[in-house]
Amino acid sequence: MTAAVNHILEIKDFGQSIWMDNLSRDLVQSGELIDWIENQGVRGVTSNPAIFEKAIAGNAIYDADIEAGIRAKKSVLEIYESLTFDDIRNACDIFRPIYDQTDGLDGYISIEVPPTISKDTQSTITEAHRYHKVIDRPNVMIKIPGTPEGLPAVEQVIADGISVNVTLLFSVQSYIDTAWAYIRGLEKRVAEGKDISNISSVASFFLSRIDSKIDDLLEERIKEAGDNAALVERLKAIEGKVAIANAKIAYQEYLKIIRSDRWKALSAKGARVQRLLWASTGTKNPNYSDVMYVDELIGPDTVNTLPPSTIKACADHCDVDNRVATNVEEAQQVIASLSDPDIYIDLEQVMVELLEDGIVKFVQPFESLLHSLEEKVNRLATV
Repeated sequence: MTAAVNHILEIKDFGQSIWMDNLSRDLVQSGELIDWIENQGVRGVTSNPAIFEKAIAGNAIYDADIEAGIRAKKSVLEIYESLTFDDIRNACDIFRPIYDQTDGLDGYISIEVPPTISKDTQSTITEAHRYHKVIDRPNVMIKIPGTPEGLPAVEQVIADGISVNVTLLFSVQSYIDTAWAYIRGLEKRVAEGKDISNISSVASFFLSRIDSKIDDLLEERIKEAGDNAALVERLKAIEGKVAIANAKIAYQEYLKIIRSDRWKALSAKGARVQRLLWASTGTKNPNYSDVMYVDELIGPDTVNTLPPSTIKACADHCDVDNRVATNVEEAQQVIASLSDPDIYIDLEQVMVELLEDGIVKFVQPFESLLHSLEEKVNRLATV
């Protein structure tokens, strides 16, 4: 009997790294995280406030450390940070061999600065420095939202020698702005005579949320089209296609940037490319393939961060091939079709709304977690 092929393990051959979008103390202490590395080829981890809320809220595994924080008279926020920073440090230690083996290409654990400061440049810079110093691991990557206020922080933090995961990117322009913020940060560092060869960055480009929002708008247009069969057919042909098309166009912009003279000058000094990272890759529509955001975007110098369920699905039935730079003209046509007068969907406005909504989706679980942690602190303090 032939052993089943794990398709996740094939992806690395095409220049893409698989990171896992999940982290908890259970994963670390049970040895499950090591299993994800050894048997599923996971080469990094991303976290966010929603993941930590799910990990910590109602989980007794954290109680001893919460009680220690209470005895030390720490605030709720300080207790939260002590819990998450410990999880990040331990995960960094587990992934350190990958970081060393790949000369700093992979093995990163991402942690986001507080989402409540996403529109405050100076606070973002200050917190990025503090997180980096307190966690004290070379393979920690600080997540900074790609807001207009976040990108100047990205530039400065890169210039200061800290690796950055720029998150919540939706539009192609937001990716381009992010790439040049990274480049300016490296150029500042070079101008100061400092080493740039040990700095890494990824640009986290979100996918499924785009299709979810666009598909809802297309459904409205389909209802409005009534019995106009030709228009209905055109509208339906776009469903579930925009996010991947958008990502393929962003990848073409990446290729242009790394061919630029400014990038070549940095590369000659040891700079690493800022890889595009595909995020929000769990398929939300059950009518679509559960690995659609993997199959179509495999290719060189990319990362795909997958929830555990998508990793398992991909291991089972991904169709692995180098596709990120294929069907670009078709992708451009999909995006262009949104501007047709009888379809008209303002993609730029959709992207603005998705960014605002994305910030809210990180702020809410962050605040919810602090609230639930406060309740647990109050309960444990009386025991």
